Amino acid sequence: MDIFYVISGYLITGLILREIEKTGTLDLQAFYQRRIKRLLPTSVFVLFVTAIVGMFVLPAITRDALGRDLFAAATYISNYLFAWWQNDYQNLNATPSPFIHYWSLAVEEQFYVVWPIFILVLSRYGKRAVLYGVAVSSALSLLLSIYQTQTSPIWAFYSLPTRAWELGVGALLLFIPDKFWKNRFTPWLGLIGIGISALKFDENTAFPGINAFLPVASTALLIGSIAIWPRAFNDLSNNRVSQWLGAISYPLYLWHWPALVLPSSALGRPLRVRERIFCIFLTIVLAHLTSKYIEQPLRHKKIAGKKVYLFFAATTITSLVAGLIISSTASSMINVKGTDYKFNLTKVMQKPAVYGDGCHVNYGETKSGYCTYGDKKSTTTIVLYGDSHAAQWFPTLEKLANERGFKLISLTKSACPSVDVPREDQGAFKNVHCQKWRENSIARIKSIHPAAVIMSSFQYFTPPNGYPDRNKWWQDGQKRLLAELRGTSDHLIYISDTPRPLRDIPNCLASRDTHTCDSTVRSKNEIISGFQKIDPTPWLCSSFCPAIQNGYVVYRDASHISVAAALALKPQLEASLIAKGLFS
Repeated sequence: MDIFYVISGYLITGLILREIEKTGTLDLQAFYQRRIKRLLPTSVFVLFVTAIVGMFVLPAITRDALGRDLFAAATYISNYLFAWWQNDYQNLNATPSPFIHYWSLAVEEQFYVVWPIFILVLSRYGKRAVLYGVAVSSALSLLLSIYQTQTSPIWAFYSLPTRAWELGVGALLLFIPDKFWKNRFTPWLGLIGIGISALKFDENTAFPGINAFLPVASTALLIGSIAIWPRAFNDLSNNRVSQWLGAISYPLYLWHWPALVLPSSALGRPLRVRERIFCIFLTIVLAHLTSKYIEQPLRHKKIAGKKVYLFFAATTITSLVAGLIISSTASSMINVKGTDYKFNLTKVMQKPAVYGDGCHVNYGETKSGYCTYGDKKSTTTIVLYGDSHAAQWFPTLEKLANERGFKLISLTKSACPSVDVPREDQGAFKNVHCQKWRENSIARIKSIHPAAVIMSSFQYFTPPNGYPDRNKWWQDGQKRLLAELRGTSDHLIYISDTPRPLRDIPNCLASRDTHTCDSTVRSKNEIISGFQKIDPTPWLCSSFCPAIQNGYVVYRDASHISVAAALALKPQLEASLIAKGLFS
């Protein structure tokens, strides 16, 4: 998208400036009509086909989200809605939205609304005013992008003000003299920059911000130096296959995401290599047919202006209504195939109470609140400390606190394990915030001197670069944790990680039989000596780790045990705590 935005800014601004130079003004109505004809028919067609296929292949439980996202994609502000809903590409759940890629169209459409007016106003004061206006607005947008990528990365990723500079860089190319591009190394620098971006950037890369400058600047170098491209560059870009792919690039983009997401969501698992190859092939075929029979015929057909706007209004209203209708067909009741068992998805996916009352700290926060439960007047205090895999035990411990009359303090934070390990920043997660939260939590534990500190952590986080030995990275973190807590309590209890589902269990049960969903694997008991160890795996697995056990769904998603499972395991956890001498 960064490459595309530079190209788009270059081409569209060029068209606008040429028309202003030729006629002295800009026909805004004709401009908007051309944009609608160019973009809308294809995007609406893919939108409707995706929605219809989604209705058939996705479980009824997902239709609420399917309809909501269709509604968002049809409003041309889907980028802001996806940001508001925290629909992060780096944090997609097991059933990602097949419409999430429409965020980029929303950014482009918002740009097309304001940019021609902006250029037209500046042109009244001469070409230099246009240059200065584009340069200043692009610089401000880049600064905002750098700042917001650190403070609100999801909003930085999706919003026009933090992406506008990429289009602005393309526009600035029109003002750079040809002599600037005479160095024969320039196109090679552009190619190397794009290659580095493609190979080195991953889900841990803070983006867009300053990191986006590399692919954007590299694209600008390639566009500006096109007249002196080496022969290999021209052969690669001018052959029939490249030209054909370029001609169908718009529908290719629109189809690529649903063609990959819908099969994966329907299967309830990631696609295998052969399946991905088939889906890519399907994307190309669909893009070719869409371009041939919809995009190109309508693009070049003469249509009266009123009919263009009428089509715009009609398709938008139809999409919005379709979204509402699809959402209305959603159902949260699941009948598991091959059994008489049924469950309410909403109840199964319910999170522990600490999520609802603000005591499970989220991204960006560095301090837990009061967060005290059970008998608040008791002189016996137990602290629950860790990430969401510690928080999943909160329902059990809260019930024990009420029954046995102790004070329970919950100190948990999303994606921040109690094990003191460094992690790469990823999306909204910032390691510096996690570390500061740990420092604050440890200080609070030391001031409390609780009867016990009960810890747990998700143990499948990816080590940062520089840690070739994952086990050592995790063990070193546990050693630091133990050193920080030693002397604060007589009972430093560590609950090893629960078994790891390979699928989103509730969504799997919604469309498949229990045998298919019984694919959860045991987690290794990775606890160093010095902690009092509790391993919950035998409570959840026998010869296999079932998705349904004793009349309840064991996992609420593809990672955490459900509230029902946590409560059902109270006798086992209580017995283990007694065995450690906690309630003697």
